[in-house]
Amino acid sequence: MSKQKSSVRESLETPFREDQIKSRPGNFGQQLAYVEGHAVIKRLNEALESSWSFEIIVHRVLESEVLVLGKLTCELGTKMAFGGSLVTHAKETGEVVSLVGDLKAASTDAIKKCATLLGVGLHLYDANNKPSSKPATVGTPKNGWARLTARQLAAIYAIAKSKSLDKDDVQRLSVRDFDRMPDFLTKSQASDMIQALQNDVPF
Repeated sequence: MSKQKSSVRESLETPFREDQIKSRPGNFGQQLAYVEGHAVIKRLNEALESSWSFEIIVHRVLESEVLVLGKLTCELGTKMAFGGSLVTHAKETGEVVSLVGDLKAASTDAIKKCATLLGVGLHLYDANNKPSSKPATVGTPKNGWARLTARQLAAIYAIAKSKSLDKDDVQRLSVRDFDRMPDFLTKSQASDMIQALQNDVPF
């Protein structure tokens, strides 16, 4: 890697300032750290001198969520990642509030995911005990971050149903606590969610 590209990558990977880092409730009272989309875009503009582009390759509108596949291109290469957002419904009528707004949120999510692949905000993944670019240490389960099994997914919905929670409730909780839909949870995250539901841990 050239000295110039090395400098760019160093700028991208610089930890965000404390005042830029937000937090939201996670499972078991855990606080999850994150940065807002505008902070990520500003970092990309500063590190890449605004010489980057982003486009939506594919988008899908499903019953309860919208999904986009985004592509970010810059001097360091091209990165692609999925982004998603729940479809927002009016509480009173149940009608969709704004699919455009939901797609915008999903697009911002995709930009953030692509930026992560360039090193932006990786320190937050460590802070949330999520996978990072660091190699696994001895004793770390090899499948700790593998995708959940069909049995785990079925158990989540079955337990939720027994607690009078519907599909939308489960998806909302999953996105809030793990930043992803239930189908895309890891085995570890699925186990945490199952335990929380079984123990009536408040969400």
